[in-house]
Amino acid sequence: MRRKNYLRILFLSGICSLAILNGCGEKGNAPSDTGVAESTMPDGEASAGTQVQSGGEASEGTQAGEGESGQGASGALGEFSLQDINGEDYTQEMFADYDLTLVNIFATWCPPCIGEIPDLQKLRDEMEDQGVNVVGIVLDGIDETGNVDSAAVETAKLLAERTGASYPFLIPDAEGLNGRLSGVSAVPETFFVDKQGNIVGETYSGARSLEEWKSIVEAELEGAAQ
Repeated sequence: MRRKNYLRILFLSGICSLAILNGCGEKGNAPSDTGVAESTMPDGEASAGTQVQSGGEASEGTQAGEGESGQGASGALGEFSLQDINGEDYTQEMFADYDLTLVNIFATWCPPCIGEIPDLQKLRDEMEDQGVNVVGIVLDGIDETGNVDSAAVETAKLLAERTGASYPFLIPDAEGLNGRLSGVSAVPETFFVDKQGNIVGETYSGARSLEEWKSIVEAELEGAAQ
């Protein structure tokens, strides 16, 4: 409750000056100016990602550009049934209407994650006609016991409001999306799914700008079409 009120006050006060390169410390000990960070990095570099320890907590260090373009696991993601932060139901059928879906795994306490949300929304707006969708997964939406973390969900709702995100923010299930989330060591982490529900292409660690994501998605679209 204390963390929830802390973040609510910061978001509603509109303090948005933290740069992505600062990363973030341990969960619950974010810098006092945490807010919607700028998402564009100089020289087209990936921003720092935040390491995740067991229990979903952040480590004190950050990963800057590490795993910039790693090979992602391929194969069917499998059947699932998740709810978003507003209680709407989603299954694997959500992928069928798009050639490619960008799945962005983030945490509500991670400034780099927050910073790229507006660009991910712009990406969806600009590339939906090309068959591209965007989905977010709130990694800290469940606690260590697999139960919904209501404080994190409320924070995610504030994030959606503050950043203008209209794409779904999904809450993980107890199985971690058929085990896909169990290997996440740093956030944000992004992977792609084709319309058959198969994980395709690369897995990307760290936040990126709109232009960087557009280039990546265009390349992934070509690969998915082959």
